[in-house]
Amino acid sequence: MKASRLAAVAVMLLFACAANVAIAAEELTGEEKGWLAKANRAEENGWIRVNIGGAPFERGFQHGYLLAAEFKDAWRVYDAMTLQTTGLGLDFFVNKAAEMHRSKIPAEQLDEMRGIAAGFTKGGVPATLDQVIGWNAWMEMTGYWWPTVAEQYKSAAPGAVGMNKAKSHCSAFIATGSATRDGKIVIGHESFTEFWNGQYFNVILDITPDKGYRMVMQTSPGWIASMTDFWVTGGGLVVVETTLVGFVGYDASKVPEYVRARTASQYASSIDEWVKLVDAQNNGGYANAWLIGDIKSNQIAKYEQGLIYQNLEKKKDGWFFGANVPDDPRIRNLESSDVGYNDIRQQTGARRTRWPQLLGQHEGRIDAAIGQAMLGDTFDVYLMRIEPSSRTISSHYDTDPQPYVSDPNAVWNVPFYPAGSVDGKVTTADAARSMSMWGRFGRADGLAFDADEFLRIHPQWNWQQGYLKSRPSEPWTYFDGAK
Repeated sequence: MKASRLAAVAVMLLFACAANVAIAAEELTGEEKGWLAKANRAEENGWIRVNIGGAPFERGFQHGYLLAAEFKDAWRVYDAMTLQTTGLGLDFFVNKAAEMHRSKIPAEQLDEMRGIAAGFTKGGVPATLDQVIGWNAWMEMTGYWWPTVAEQYKSAAPGAVGMNKAKSHCSAFIATGSATRDGKIVIGHESFTEFWNGQYFNVILDITPDKGYRMVMQTSPGWIASMTDFWVTGGGLVVVETTLVGFVGYDASKVPEYVRARTASQYASSIDEWVKLVDAQNNGGYANAWLIGDIKSNQIAKYEQGLIYQNLEKKKDGWFFGANVPDDPRIRNLESSDVGYNDIRQQTGARRTRWPQLLGQHEGRIDAAIGQAMLGDTFDVYLMRIEPSSRTISSHYDTDPQPYVSDPNAVWNVPFYPAGSVDGKVTTADAARSMSMWGRFGRADGLAFDADEFLRIHPQWNWQQGYLKSRPSEPWTYFDGAK
């Protein structure tokens, strides 16, 4: 974005209410005003686009100040829902994360986190470095560390605590060569999650750091890594992931995933370099199947990363997909449980079956528009008809009575669970060269979600009243990174 436009937007922010935060210009130092003059925020079709840059503390301050109101509300919701789903509040996990992770976070990232905390505070939402660390660590602390230690905190019968296991959070594809319309890379991704946290996955953060490559990523307020994950990098890489469902394993002595993913995306310029950086001191947190494309060489890769076992495949023609199921039999059988690999009654087995059908059907014609359509697919391979459900690519757990799955302990196999698709993102090699992408906030198929109506029909979830938000149907939006 041109400097003149950035400055104009920054002045507007200083003398207006951005994101419902009353900004008192007199409370800002001259240096802070200078930082904000180089940043900007805009809202479009449910997304918040934020451009930041500079040295670590500077860009962190920009980030925190421009997203303070959203962070305040997200913290409120996460605190209540973390208590409901684990029995312990958000502060417990924040304190543990700060204790475990602070020494493992590079100085550059710590400075950026300090800046975020300072920006939140100047934006009217007091925050500390430890809170920002814990906020970034929430996914792996609750989903990966907690299951390994929860027994120590129980006071009830054995097994009453700590039954959480790694959940499936995404669905994705990447294609190249003869599979695409122009022979170049096309990549797409959508997040699956509980609606109460997915409602905050609406930030498109564009970072131009003083060192390393520029990055455009989908994220939430206060995160230094995407975590959803969708990255376009100035190193010529496009990166997404799908979590490995049912994964069990965590090494608290090593480096957390959000640190490794951010480092890899900021500094890597090849697939091998990215994999090397994301695997350095791998702690098993937020274990994923990564889909990576190098738009310079037109090569794509799938990297399945467990704690003990990893597997990397690369090609320059064809496609890969991610459906939360580990393909590597070692990860699937020795590091995971209940993955639903062959069970099309479960969402994992169903999407593992559906993705090759879709990609094969469109082979040779895949472009951004077809990528968007595939992410919005609602064909149920178990019922053999179009019917939005937990099993469809654009998942609808909230509409699914779940009558077909025999294992009640399978991940998210709960009738009418308020979870599923909360977004869609696509980019192509040509778009990625200018750091551009398409995004749809809300379900990838565009169906709206009415929280009040959902809770009226399904009152068993009324404990989410006041925390669960509606999401209207939104169009696909092009984010032009050249502007």
